[in-house]
Amino acid sequence: MDLLTARIDLDAIAHNTRVLKQRAGDARLMCVVKADAYNHGAQRVVPVMDASGADAFGVATLAEGASISELTAKPVAAWLWVPGQEIPPGVELGVPTLDHLSWLIDARVNAPLHIKVDTGMHRSGLRESDWEAAFRMAARAGLEVKGLMSHLAVADDPANPYTDAQADAFRRAVALARQVGLEVPVNHLANSPALLSRPDLAFDQVRAGVGLYGLEPIAGGGSDLRPAMSWVARVLAVKPLSVGEAVSYGLTWAAPDNGFVAVVTAGYADGVARSWQGCLDVAIGAHRYPQVGRVCMDQFIVWLGDNDAGVAIGDEAVIFGAGGVGATELADRVGTINYEIVCAPTGRTVRTYTGGTGA
Repeated sequence: MDLLTARIDLDAIAHNTRVLKQRAGDARLMCVVKADAYNHGAQRVVPVMDASGADAFGVATLAEGASISELTAKPVAAWLWVPGQEIPPGVELGVPTLDHLSWLIDARVNAPLHIKVDTGMHRSGLRESDWEAAFRMAARAGLEVKGLMSHLAVADDPANPYTDAQADAFRRAVALARQVGLEVPVNHLANSPALLSRPDLAFDQVRAGVGLYGLEPIAGGGSDLRPAMSWVARVLAVKPLSVGEAVSYGLTWAAPDNGFVAVVTAGYADGVARSWQGCLDVAIGAHRYPQVGRVCMDQFIVWLGDNDAGVAIGDEAVIFGAGGVGATELADRVGTINYEIVCAPTGRTVRTYTGGTGA
């Protein structure tokens, strides 16, 4: 029996991949599996996505790209790297600056490229004033430019007109690239929220990320996605508390009545942030109980009231996921996004899997 478990439902991953593949229409589906598949475990997740409609995979770093390439025969692109790094064979590259492009030419790197253009997010990617120079450099050098890529800043807010401005800029970039002699057959702009709300922005490929893991990319949801992760701890102890008695470091919370508290086996070393104090509702059995007092390094406390349900040592305590608070609801409570919540389980958390090919 593990004290802290991240349970991953591979059938949910397969379902979400099929849903997003269908929504992509004629466009290719790139499944983004950076950060160990958003903390779901790439070794188990990638084969399921591969079998459920993925056309390509995307990651951040070259090390991730090399690892994912061992799991699939489909294209794998990485877009966070610096000149001078060793480029793994078989990994396609995102190109974010003229310096990156110049180094690729000088080093005679032979890899399919995705030139990143900045369409208004102002993070990585070539500014519009550099587009023509970059495209001409690539064309003269005979580089294989598979396509252009860019990132949308506010696609999770479908009413925001900034997405239209970014899309117009992206169209200008594609037209200019072709004008100077690049074919760019696989261009991609849309992320998960744009995939679900803006089919007109699919271009040749879409990059699905958070939606693959069943998290709603747009507030309000309604996309038939199934959350894949549940984070489950155990009850370590149940003890009585008298009215007025305070708990945990700093004695920041005191019992409002005579009752009971339960000690749960997770803390900030495992990803339950200390700042989550007072935001957690933990599901034990069919009931939810509020977390109280300071979160400690490896445990926290919940208030059971009179414990009519008979919570006992060894019971499962769902921090988020099936049977408890959803990752999105928890994110709203702690003032962050659901991406960060599913990336939180770490430390002594053990992953287990249900469903899926080979499970």
